[in-house]
Amino acid sequence: MCPKPDNIAAIATASGAGGIGVVRVSGSKLSVLAAAILGQTPLPRRATLVPFLDAQGQIIDQGIALFFPAPQSYTGEDVLELQGHGGAAVLQLVLQRCLELGARLAQPGEFTQRAFLNDKLDLAQAESVADLIAATTSQAARSAMRSLQGDFSAAIHGLVSKLVRLRMLVEAMLDFPEEEVDLPNLNQRDAQLASLRQELQHILTLAQQGSLLREGAHIVLAGQPNVGKSSLLNRLSGEEVALVSETPGTTRDVIRQAIQIDGVPLHIMDTAGLRSSQDAVEQMGMQRTRSMLQKADAILILLDASRGMSADDQKILDELPPDIPRLHIHNKIDLLAQPARVEQHDGQQHIYLSAKTGAGLELLRNKLLELLGWHHEAGVFMARERHVRALQMAAEHLQRAIGVGQQAELFAEELRLAQEALNSITGEFTADDLLGQIFSNFCIGK
Repeated sequence: MCPKPDNIAAIATASGAGGIGVVRVSGSKLSVLAAAILGQTPLPRRATLVPFLDAQGQIIDQGIALFFPAPQSYTGEDVLELQGHGGAAVLQLVLQRCLELGARLAQPGEFTQRAFLNDKLDLAQAESVADLIAATTSQAARSAMRSLQGDFSAAIHGLVSKLVRLRMLVEAMLDFPEEEVDLPNLNQRDAQLASLRQELQHILTLAQQGSLLREGAHIVLAGQPNVGKSSLLNRLSGEEVALVSETPGTTRDVIRQAIQIDGVPLHIMDTAGLRSSQDAVEQMGMQRTRSMLQKADAILILLDASRGMSADDQKILDELPPDIPRLHIHNKIDLLAQPARVEQHDGQQHIYLSAKTGAGLELLRNKLLELLGWHHEAGVFMARERHVRALQMAAEHLQRAIGVGQQAELFAEELRLAQEALNSITGEFTADDLLGQIFSNFCIGK
C-alpha cells in the first residue's frame, strides 16, 4: 500500500472557538501552495508571521506559518502548518483556500496513516497517537507516550529477533538432520523456547495493564432495592450523580459514571434493584440490569449488612454470570457499629463498609483493582485489544510448539505463525482492511 500522491488538508485543532487554530496540509511541492496563500515560501522549520491570503489577495487572517520539507516532517512528506486565530469561520476560510489550491479534505487519521506508510512511525506508535489524545487519566497519558516513543515496539522487535534466531536454529536442524558437528541440539532449542515464552508472558502482562488503562473496566452494581447501590456510586464518584431515597425502586434505569482509581479509568453502573415487581417501568429497568451484568468486567454485589444474607439475595447470586469476577459488598456497617474489614468466605472476597460514612471505601478501591488484575509495574505501555489478542495468539503458537516438539516441521510452522502474530502489532504484517479500520477511528487532522 503506497501513500497517495495528492495533497491533503484539514483543521488540526478541536472544533469550537479557541485562541489558536491550526490548518495542516501534507503532500508534495507544497512550496507552490504556500507561495499562493502566503505570498512567499516560509523558510524550512522557521516560524514566520505572515498574512493568509484569499484568491483575490485579500487578507483572511494573520498568523504563524511553519513549513517542513520532506522527508523531515511528521508524515514524511512536505507539511505546511498555518496557525491562526481559533474562530470557526476563520479556520474554514483558510481551509477552503487550501482546497481551492488543489488539496483535498483529509480523511480521519490520514496524516498519521501517511506517517506510517512513509516509515516515520510503526503501526503501534501510530495508534498511540490517538490513544494519547483520548487518554482520560495521567497514567494512561504516560503509558501512551511510552508507546509513541517506541517502548512497546522495541519490546515486540526484541521478541521477534529472538524468535528469528530460534527459527534459524530449527531450520538448520531440518536442513542437516544427520550432521553431528556444530549443530544446535534439542536442549538448546528448548531452552531458547522457554526463555522466549517467559519474556512473551511478561510483555503480555504489561500489554494487558495498558489495555485496562486505555479501555477502562465496566463495573456493575447489583443487588436488591435499598441496599445502597446509588449511595455507593455517589461516594465513589465524589458527587451526587444518583438519586438516593428510602423508597424501593427509585433507580429504574442504568446510571453510568466514569471514575478513576490510581489512574485506572472505571465505568461504574448503578442498576435497578432486582426484585419481584408488577411495575412495567421497573421491570424494564431490571431487564437492563440483567443485560449489563452479562457485559460487565466485574460485579459488585451489594448486601445489607444489617439484615444479613436473605433468600432474595441468594436468588440474585444464583442468577449472576458465573464467569465474571465479583466482590460481595456488605453495606451499612454504620448501623451495626462494626469496623470496615475484608473477609474471605468460600473463596469469595467480602468487604464490609459504609457508603454513608465512607468507612471501608479505600479497602473497596484496592480490592477492585486487584480483582481487575491491576498492579503497579514499571514500564506499562498503552495497548489495544488487538495487541493483546496478537500476543495471546503468539503465546498459543509457542505452547503448541512444545506439543509437536518431536515433529520438526510442525514445530517450525508454529514458530512462523507466532512471528506472524507479533509482526501484526507493529505493522510488518497487516492487512490493508485492518489499516483502514484503525485509522478511521482517528481525529480528522491527525
